[in-house]
Amino acid sequence: MKTTSRRSMRNAQSGVMLLEALIGILIFSIGILAMVSMQAVSIKLATDSRDRAEASNLASELVGEMWLNRAALASYQYSGSGTVPAALANWIAEVEASLPDAAAIPPIVTVGASPLGVSVGTETTVTVRWRSPSDTTVHQFVMTAYIN
Repeated sequence: MKTTSRRSMRNAQSGVMLLEALIGILIFSIGILAMVSMQAVSIKLATDSRDRAEASNLASELVGEMWLNRAALASYQYSGSGTVPAALANWIAEVEASLPDAAAIPPIVTVGASPLGVSVGTETTVTVRWRSPSDTTVHQFVMTAYIN
């Protein structure tokens, strides 16, 4: 009787180790897939952050140039379509070279009277737009400055 019960115990446990190994591999694989997914999200967020920082730097550069050329502020006006003003040609070329798909979505520069009054100066708004390759939405950075 003892021999029969030992054999039945051994037969009942055959394959358990293989099943444990397969479950372990499954858990490990899920963990690796999660890490790869987190890495992909991290890369996308880092790229978005770089693009936002680049847009901020480009807008600041243009506002600085406008401060230096206060007498010709009106020459910077650009609606994002039509002929690019000569004052913006180099800057727009730099925007298109620095940001993804910025050529398809040109920047907008508005120059006008300030709603706060003459004492604060001329209100200028620089809107830099771009679209990431993996995105369908248009991202934008808007900077407003009062130049007097």
